Amino acid sequence: MVSATVNVVRYSALLGGVFYGIVHRRTLQKVKDEDRAHHALHEREELVKQAKEAWKKQKQAPKDSIVTNPEDPKFDLEKLLAKWEKDLQ
Repeated sequence: MVSATVNVVRYSALLGGVFYGIVHRRTLQKVKDEDRAHHALHEREELVKQAKEAWKKQKQAPKDSIVTNPEDPKFDLEKLLAKWEKDLQ
């Protein structure tokens, strides 16, 4: 037969281990959530940076560039034909 003191120690160790496991799990989950948030923020910053670079590149395009898409409202057939004539010569 096991004494009462041994049972108290056993159950105290069991409850202490369960409590430690809960606290440890919460700590690990908190670190993982912070890492995900940081990664998402960094990803958004990178997308904004790429969009700004694309915008600058689009704005730096030469003003006299010829639009070859006939469905574009800026399409000018005369300019396109003139460019083709110049390229053939």
